[in-house]
Amino acid sequence: MKSREIRQSFLDFFAGKDHKIVRSAPVIPADDPTLLFTNAGMNQFKDVFLGKGTRPYLRAADTQKCIRASGKHNDLEDVGRDTYHHTFFEMLGNWSFGDYYKKEAITWAWELLTSVWKLPKERLYVTVYQDDDESFMIWQEDTDIPNDHILRFGEKDNFWEMGETGPCGPCSEIHIDLTEDGSGKELVNVGDYRVIELWNLVFIQYNRQGDGRLEPLPQKHVDTGMGFERVAAVMQGKSSNYDTDVFTPLFDRITELTGVSYKASMDDPCDIAMRVIADHARTLTFALADGAMPSNEGRGYVLRRILRRALRYSRTLGCSEPLLHQLVGTLALSMGDVFPELQKQQETVSRIIRSEEESFLATLDRGIEIFNEVIASAKAAGLRAITGDDAFRLYDTFGFPLDLTRLMASEAGFGVDEEGFEHCMQEQKSRARQDRKDKQHLQDEDGEWRWFSLERASVFTGYDSLEEVSSITGVSVSPDRIFVVLDRTPFYAESGGQSGDRGWIETAEYRLKVSDTRKDGDAVVHVVTEALDTVRDSAIDPADVSFDAGKLACRASVDRHNRQDAERNHTATHLLHAALRRILGQHVQQKGSFVSAERLRFDFSHFAKLTGEELLAVEAEVNEQIRSAEPVLKHQDIPYDEAIGKGALAFFGDKYADRVRVVEIPGLSIELCGGTHVDSIGQIGLFKIVSESSVASGVRRIEALTGKAAEQLMWKEYRELQDIRHMLKLKADEAVMGKVAELAESRKELEKQLQEYRSAAFSATLQQSFEAAETVGGIRLLMLRIDPVDTETLRQAVLALRERHPASVGLICSEEGGKVSLAAFSGQQAISGFGLDASKLVREAAKAVQGGGGGKPEFATAGGKEPAGIENAFDIFAGLVKEKITAD
Repeated sequence: MKSREIRQSFLDFFAGKDHKIVRSAPVIPADDPTLLFTNAGMNQFKDVFLGKGTRPYLRAADTQKCIRASGKHNDLEDVGRDTYHHTFFEMLGNWSFGDYYKKEAITWAWELLTSVWKLPKERLYVTVYQDDDESFMIWQEDTDIPNDHILRFGEKDNFWEMGETGPCGPCSEIHIDLTEDGSGKELVNVGDYRVIELWNLVFIQYNRQGDGRLEPLPQKHVDTGMGFERVAAVMQGKSSNYDTDVFTPLFDRITELTGVSYKASMDDPCDIAMRVIADHARTLTFALADGAMPSNEGRGYVLRRILRRALRYSRTLGCSEPLLHQLVGTLALSMGDVFPELQKQQETVSRIIRSEEESFLATLDRGIEIFNEVIASAKAAGLRAITGDDAFRLYDTFGFPLDLTRLMASEAGFGVDEEGFEHCMQEQKSRARQDRKDKQHLQDEDGEWRWFSLERASVFTGYDSLEEVSSITGVSVSPDRIFVVLDRTPFYAESGGQSGDRGWIETAEYRLKVSDTRKDGDAVVHVVTEALDTVRDSAIDPADVSFDAGKLACRASVDRHNRQDAERNHTATHLLHAALRRILGQHVQQKGSFVSAERLRFDFSHFAKLTGEELLAVEAEVNEQIRSAEPVLKHQDIPYDEAIGKGALAFFGDKYADRVRVVEIPGLSIELCGGTHVDSIGQIGLFKIVSESSVASGVRRIEALTGKAAEQLMWKEYRELQDIRHMLKLKADEAVMGKVAELAESRKELEKQLQEYRSAAFSATLQQSFEAAETVGGIRLLMLRIDPVDTETLRQAVLALRERHPASVGLICSEEGGKVSLAAFSGQQAISGFGLDASKLVREAAKAVQGGGGGKPEFATAGGKEPAGIENAFDIFAGLVKEKITAD
């Protein structure tokens, strides 16, 4: 069977078992800061397993795009070196949400593998958790697998967990024996490629807490995952996933580009390189198509590491030019029918990857030179590992990820001081961890939700009303905030780039100020930061607020002005997007947005800075649209496929259900959007762009204001312009810019004259000091402490001095604000006759001021942080010079 047929037969099988066939979720998880990438089919259903969300179906199946290149599930180092590991792969899966359980999951899996796909039963082994007698008996009594092919294993192999916390439970895995004689029983779960896991049937019944406790979930669920690439290899009779028709188009394209053929060897360096390149191209293409961007932190850094790792391997194929971007079209052609986003985003993804490739290749050769110097220095020092400082320098200056340095070091027979490297990265990592931690928790770590009702879902009524009579169903109290859940709420929870509503919740006793609103599964959580005791008419600490079962009724009121301002900004992003696509081209795609009451931010794909003319055109078009005062139509509960078929745009960062909300401005824009909007675009009033900048390679950002905020900004700028006219005493018909340009040019000329004066004065001082300096062995030794002077003036004066006096050497020091600056020079005779290298001399002298530096033999600079050591620096410098001269 072809891979397409295998995938479709899986989906057809479970459709026949009354499963809803759902779309693959993006590989960039929506609303889940605990994950960098979607790494399993169950990720999109995590809220269901936690009891926080629901679906309109109890059974589902799909093929899920997955990336495992970070965290606990990280297969990066194994890619290319074995037959079955990938950073990107498809996971075929089926799920039950409180519906069927172990018996159906096990017997259906056996039916598909042996009756539909005709895999040999004698080659299949199953494993169960050591205490899971129920699963063991089902395999034994309800299937015809040989009894001695049912094996028990412990927690390491047969207890599945998505991460350190979250849904988990015992699992039953199905393995296939690919040994020649079928003697692979002892190889089950030992990591041997001849007996590999095909399918994992997970029975989710617990939630792992932060302290390690297992808490039963409200309902038992089934979550299964089968490696599509692995089953394709088995079904096609291949010994490696990479030998299937999943990868053949990529290898053919790589061969076309490099002239190197794939030989399916496990040890050949070229074959390893081709496997790495093919795998990494898939990861990058799918991640970028779903809206991710390479960067220096988080998932963006992981993608950048993957790209650079692939480029390093491309050198093995004799390729020193950008290669990966040329594989995007191949993937779009071979997989675009299943994942249409590959075709839709092909041009954008290709251009982003090419830009990243060109950027890295520009520094790769120099980085390799530095790496070779590091290796040579380590060998000379008798070391067998690259220091952490050097590894960090390669990372920080030349963009070498640690695993790339590790790979190159291993090839040279060296290790890497990874602990030292991590120490250099600690501050950055600590900030990143804290940021993610802040995003993960709505309440303090020790906070516990106190639910008053088993019904945790909140009904959002805020599309139609800004006030609601409601009931409090859940509360969590921390030292400075209260988190309140209502059964019905008009408050919009932060989602899809729109900030959460503000407002008030009033009970018989309290008036609570809501400063933010967020989602937790199907619950809307109102973040309360201020509280008023209405009985005593006094402000109280939020931690002192208490509720009892008799006083749960409340009135929820959204801050109307804050909501309306946010709506203006949100609707304006739709107009901005449409204008950008018309003026710049259809390649423009939203890559992220944020709208609040104060301003809007819109990120989009584009590969050049917008010119002033383009920005004016975009702004003018949006304002022209606003003046048309077209109505904003909101279509509720539309089938996703129907909405996309009508041309609605879907965007990165949003999570779409099977039925969606569509926001349409007739003739201008149609998008999937769950946010709140004005009723007519005329209500936006005014649109004003305040900045345009780069976010990442191939992604630009526009920030803008609307309504009253835009009006206030323009009046402020107008008043400032009038003040300038008054200050310059301009007549009404005189241009401000002409006068400002004239003044700027005049200032530039004055600064040039001043610089020339300062330079001449300093040169005279330098010459005077030089004439009084000590002479050692025919070499004039200048030791001078000066007031701070700009670097260029110092450099020009010193270089002129050494040219006039080739038999000279000197050290010049200054101090300002506790920082020491050193500059050393050496004339040509001093260098050739005595080997007086200014770079080496200043480096040693700088140690006295707790600093370092370097440069060229004729001129070098250094810095330090200990002014008290300046005299000692002079002594060290003079001592080294005299030692050299005397020795010669």
